[in-house]
Amino acid sequence: MSKDRDFGSLPRQAYSGSLLERAAAFRGDDVKLAALLQHARAGVYVIGGESIVLKPGAAPDPLFSPDEARALGAVRETVFLGLLHDAPRFGFGIDAAAIEALKARADLKLIDLRTIAVQGEVDTTHVPPLAEAKAILGWHARHRFCPNCGAGTVLVQAGWRRDCPVCKAEHFPRTDPVVIMLPIKGDRCVLGRSPRFPPTMWSCLAGFCEPGESIEEAVRREVAEEVGVTCAQVEYFASQPWPFPSSLMIGCHAQAVSDEIVIDKSEIEDARWFDRAELKSMLLRQHPQELSTPPPIAIAHHIIRDFVEHGGDLLVG
Repeated sequence: MSKDRDFGSLPRQAYSGSLLERAAAFRGDDVKLAALLQHARAGVYVIGGESIVLKPGAAPDPLFSPDEARALGAVRETVFLGLLHDAPRFGFGIDAAAIEALKARADLKLIDLRTIAVQGEVDTTHVPPLAEAKAILGWHARHRFCPNCGAGTVLVQAGWRRDCPVCKAEHFPRTDPVVIMLPIKGDRCVLGRSPRFPPTMWSCLAGFCEPGESIEEAVRREVAEEVGVTCAQVEYFASQPWPFPSSLMIGCHAQAVSDEIVIDKSEIEDARWFDRAELKSMLLRQHPQELSTPPPIAIAHHIIRDFVEHGGDLLVG
């Protein structure tokens, strides 16, 4: 099966491809940041927990002016996200109580970031910076106290650091690396099922990297732990920011050198081998048992599609 054209154009992977210039040099300049908040084209994304606040309409708008955003509720944290063609972009974090009050307003729409990506609720230009804002504002909500001494911490560096005034520790946002991989042997690969999945969906295996572990080592360990398959060569495919709450999905193809599947039921619900023809029917939503793969917003969809289109050419040497 050479490169397959039946799928049409490659769909966009959600949360990647940000057009923002992060302009990190401005983060320590309070005067510059104050001026950016007063900029005529400054735009603010307003987030509380899992909820993104939108202006409803045919094309819902997630951008508010700073004054409009402040009027929605008390702002707990302000984060400078960057510049979009010189227009400043900020994230405002508001409390859950304020979010609850906003749900009753007919002039607003509250929605979660997954739904925004799946349903295409907003212009795709907004989706990566919304993911950036959600991830870092979520980090702030979980790190308002110093893990060293317990004192309340202070937001600095335009929201990209929290400092402890007591023990002087500096705390930075964290991103958790997750390997997500497709074990391949010839024209077959292994997919698994989590109990959290919709009943017909199968996807790539995945797991967090552990301290002192390379990406390749994490791929081999996770595949062996979850399905008992031994892997040799590992090839990087692509990555995807995943702001639930703040991970980086590191996509790989792995060369499987064993066949028997032994499922760790504490990790996944089921796993089995699929050939490329069956995967193609799943991607096209034409499988006779209605089995499916994750939607195009997820990197797993792209990892699987790449195998269907290129087959064994992915792992050479």
